[in-house]
Amino acid sequence: MKIKALNGFKDVLPDEVGLWREVENQAREVFRTFHFSEIRLPILEKTDLFARSIGADTDIVEKEMYTFVDKQVTMRPEATASLMRAYIQHSLHTQKPVQRLFTIGPMFRHERPQKGRLRQFHQIDVEILGSANPRVDAELMAMAAQLFDRLGISVSLEMNSLGCPACRPAYRKLLLEFIESRIDKLCDDCKRRSTRNPLRVLDCKKPACRQEVESAPSIIEHLCQECSEHFSVVQQSLDSLGVSYQLNKFMVRGLDYYVRTTFEFITDQLGAQSAVCAGGRYDGLIELLGGGKIPGIGFAMGIERLVLLLQQKNELKGAGNGIDLFLAGLGDGASDFCYQAMHELRTLGFSADMDLESRSLKSQMKQADKAAASYTLIVGDQELEAGKATIRNMATKEQKEITLSSQAIATELEGGQY
Repeated sequence: MKIKALNGFKDVLPDEVGLWREVENQAREVFRTFHFSEIRLPILEKTDLFARSIGADTDIVEKEMYTFVDKQVTMRPEATASLMRAYIQHSLHTQKPVQRLFTIGPMFRHERPQKGRLRQFHQIDVEILGSANPRVDAELMAMAAQLFDRLGISVSLEMNSLGCPACRPAYRKLLLEFIESRIDKLCDDCKRRSTRNPLRVLDCKKPACRQEVESAPSIIEHLCQECSEHFSVVQQSLDSLGVSYQLNKFMVRGLDYYVRTTFEFITDQLGAQSAVCAGGRYDGLIELLGGGKIPGIGFAMGIERLVLLLQQKNELKGAGNGIDLFLAGLGDGASDFCYQAMHELRTLGFSADMDLESRSLKSQMKQADKAAASYTLIVGDQELEAGKATIRNMATKEQKEITLSSQAIATELEGGQY
């Protein structure tokens, strides 16, 4: 019997890796222009970290975490808590008053696998720590929008405010009264959530529940003055940056630590899994985990969903997997030359490959196509004797004769045009 990957765990095959690399490279370049620094975090953390930060009553902690019970450690289900732990442990606030950090890596949740949702999934996680300024909220959303533009992915930004510990209790009471008047018509999950975190009822994806809460009171209409002013400046700042958005009173976060600004970038190309980026402000999280009263805001993007969108567009397919040059050697002498030249070109920084099995020219040209080679050098014994060979542009099919030396080949590759 063949052993297969676990359900919800997926191999990223070579023809997909180029798309993953493109997403990560574009993200790193955009984040660089916004002055972010990368941080790399461990996969295992103490279970209590997630129970305290995400919330012991959330679905993630109750149902979805991969936990080694005997050791009380958990494979991270999200990155924000781990990043906060590192921020506090290493006193990063003493190095800069405002830290701009990002991390890229795998997360783990025991959910029902769906299109764009796996049990091992990968996220780009971005955080700004140390500023409560509402313009920072807008800047972060503008950065995410810029990354989507660079990737050529069409999304829409939806936004809400969740208030703060000062104004949320009064709204929570009002919402709970509304939910209790309809409790018999809600699903079992919503009934359970209503007593623990009634805001989560607004986020239920079941059509019957969504219909019942359509007329629910909006938290935006019940914000305290400080939260209302904060949210107003966020909107004004997005307008000034030319970032379009829509308000969504039903948008809440599944994690307990969010306050005030919350947002999602939505697509209609992935069915039920419509959010490709989600985030918000969590001003009390660092203090909750034993740090100071330091505000923060961040977002996470799912790489699998971004790659699915790129694949659907048939763009960037295999990007980064092609090679600069394929060397087609015909005859023992030509093959020896190609073998040495291939190594010299690699030391000069070019990607190169060749056939080592002495196949026909037709077979080698097929190999060059499969390798997505930009150029192919065709060398036979006659070319070797004359000191000249043919180099072909595989995109335009144009050919030219060049001097048979590694330096001459490198010059042609650097020129890139005939």
